[in-house]
Amino acid sequence: MSEGAGDSVRVERTGAVATLILNEPKSMNAMSAGIKAGIETHLPGLLADSGVRAIILTGTGKAFCAGGDIRSMDDRATLSVKTRMTRTYRWLIPLLTADKPIIAAVNGAAAGAGLSLALTADLIVAARDARFKAGFPGIGAVADLGLAYTLPRAIGHQRASDILLTNREVGAEEAHAMGLVARLAEPEALMATAMELAQALAAGPTVSLALTKRLMRRAYELPLEGFLESEAMAQVVAFGSGDFDEGVAAFKAKRKPDFKGH
Repeated sequence: MSEGAGDSVRVERTGAVATLILNEPKSMNAMSAGIKAGIETHLPGLLADSGVRAIILTGTGKAFCAGGDIRSMDDRATLSVKTRMTRTYRWLIPLLTADKPIIAAVNGAAAGAGLSLALTADLIVAARDARFKAGFPGIGAVADLGLAYTLPRAIGHQRASDILLTNREVGAEEAHAMGLVARLAEPEALMATAMELAQALAAGPTVSLALTKRLMRRAYELPLEGFLESEAMAQVVAFGSGDFDEGVAAFKAKRKPDFKGH
């Protein structure tokens, strides 16, 4: 099912998987005001909908997202820039802290803000002809949309510095080798590969997956003792879930579990 097919951002539903599609192919899905507004409009409902158990991010046409929309950068007044950034954080923070598994299906270029957007996902599936580039140094800007936060955590400080400071382009094969990309697919099989992964996650133990995501985020913030306390509390919650009951019952019966997501 498709919603808002003529908009800058479209949503398609396939069972428990929602696909959020950047839909301005003429501009290679550059992060325009329309695309930002579309994400801000659609994302809260998808995150709140218990029937959506995994989300795919992708773009139409020849690019995932080619970066920021240069047309929006003419107003460079301090207050204007700060206002634009703050509005973007309305959807960026929920995306980065979402409990639901999120997959980026990267077709073509993911540059600048497009690279940032890809790294909001838990897993990146890339077409073999995809390419990644920071973009920001090329115009004298600072990496934004959390990129200087997410990229070092994904691939380490040295590799992140190489990408963010030199502005070199990274192909899909290298991105996979360095751990930026989780899985590669032939271009024609990209969405099928991403959907297969998303459906597997959507059929998984929703409570457990959400708690695991939270723990991984906290791992960078807490000392060991604080992390282990959070881990223990997360396990208490997981053991009390219906998914855990089903998982144990299925293990004992030697059958595949049928997780309901609660």
